[in-house]
Amino acid sequence: MNILLINHYAGSDYHGMEFRPYLMAREWVKCGHDVTIIACTYTHLRKVNPKTDKDFQEEIIDGIRYVWVKGREYHGNGAQRLINMIGFYKKVKWNANKLAEKYKPDSVIASSTYPFDIYAADKIAKAVGAKLFFELHDLWPLSPIELYGFKESNPLIKYLQRAEDFAFGKTEKVISILPNANLHMKERGFSDDKFVYVPNGVILGIEQPEYTEEDQIETIRALKESGHFLVAYTGNHSGANGLEAFIKACTLIDDPTIKFLLIGKGSDKPKLMDYAKTIGAENVLFFDPVRKDNIPYVLELIDIAYMGLKKESLFRFGISPNKLFDYLLAKKPVLYAVEASNNPILDADCGITAQAENPEAIAAAVTEFFALPEERLTEMGENAYQYVIQNHDYKVLADRFLDALR
Repeated sequence: MNILLINHYAGSDYHGMEFRPYLMAREWVKCGHDVTIIACTYTHLRKVNPKTDKDFQEEIIDGIRYVWVKGREYHGNGAQRLINMIGFYKKVKWNANKLAEKYKPDSVIASSTYPFDIYAADKIAKAVGAKLFFELHDLWPLSPIELYGFKESNPLIKYLQRAEDFAFGKTEKVISILPNANLHMKERGFSDDKFVYVPNGVILGIEQPEYTEEDQIETIRALKESGHFLVAYTGNHSGANGLEAFIKACTLIDDPTIKFLLIGKGSDKPKLMDYAKTIGAENVLFFDPVRKDNIPYVLELIDIAYMGLKKESLFRFGISPNKLFDYLLAKKPVLYAVEASNNPILDADCGITAQAENPEAIAAAVTEFFALPEERLTEMGENAYQYVIQNHDYKVLADRFLDALR
């Protein structure tokens, strides 16, 4: 099968996130399919953005054909980013016939976070009689409406809504990382018969790189060897992750044996460090981010992994967080301070769920973990691992995606 996937933000192991298009495509190539990813040269998500002299430039990465579409650089989340989005989708749409003729896809997938690219994908599909598919990530325009207070009468919101409705009505299948996004389809007046749930996942069987010594990891190791019970968050320090409640919870626990670790960076980190100092959260320790290859070594040292999110009405459609799957793969019991319509921690019996943004509930969960026998913590970790390999192996997910395309 010739598969053409349009994803503005697609990255790779070499460029950084977004990883899902790359991981899916790599599995499809292994199955013998010809895969083309059309992506923009510039996004704020990648660590390394490709440089091109042409509007369209090919590159082969792990057997996947990338077509880089030259895009305008931007900073922040305002008008310049919107210009970058529109410029990408218009270039692809204006060149749809050429792209269709050159790559002759059997299946065309509109996969960018925003739904504009469905029009470009539709034009490519029509040119060669290919099947059209829509991969639903974030819910646009519902996300800007509910998160940022945009009005439904806003011209941009109207345009986004027309594009999403077009995708729901015109495509063969709507494939989503959100388990209950079919409810949104029904709210929009569409049947969910064409809905397929394909969550995010993990790659199994990767040889763990050798440990490269880092001071922060050695400090964490010393804490562990001195008998401390380590509850850790790893990742971006942003307002979305409910970290203030995590820090506040520390002040509600008297036992100095228990340490709360925050490992990573982010725009909110200075504010969070000031907050911890202000409220006297002495058992909260902040660490610089570690090398990506060293993250498994950090997870080996901690006792409990923290996953938290602020309360959002959008979570009624479910979530599929990559960070959680990394915790599960590392066999870590999880303190899950998230309120969503799905709960992998309950499904897997691999941790304790606490009310989101509730320091008292988080502190109670930590205390409960601390009282559990080592055998129960080990059992939770093993449950976590079994759950993720059975439900979130990218080889399995790529096959499920292919079934939808067929």
